[in-house]
Amino acid sequence: MLCFFSTLLVAQQHGVAADSGDSVAGRYEGTATNKAGEVITVTLDLKDADGVLSGNISSSHGDFPIVSGSRQGDKVTITFDAGGDTGTISLKRTGDKLVGSFSAGDDDGPVDLKKTVASRSSTAVRAQNPASRESSNSH
Repeated sequence: MLCFFSTLLVAQQHGVAADSGDSVAGRYEGTATNKAGEVITVTLDLKDADGVLSGNISSSHGDFPIVSGSRQGDKVTITFDAGGDTGTISLKRTGDKLVGSFSAGDDDGPVDLKKTVASRSSTAVRAQNPASRESSNSH
């Protein structure tokens, strides 16, 4: 079960280097469903450095670090540490969604994630930086 959840989270990262304008960086939330039909809640925090993906997967089955990932066009591939085993997630980006499948150990199933709005903490950091406000207000 742990492997299944881990694989589900990883599925959101896929691909090889692409333009930064195509970045898939951000937070995605959704579900994965294992072979037993269990719906697993998934949050994918994804970083995208010119198509090289990293980050973390959090789920109702635990937290799983992304060990590698890539993006090529609309395809995202993620490999994650599933507690000693390796899981994979293969996704396709369509708009603000990442949809595909995961595989971990002898478990697999569909993954469906949607990008969420920017975190309040990143907005708060910009709001607390008076230098950036002053420079944008001065002429």
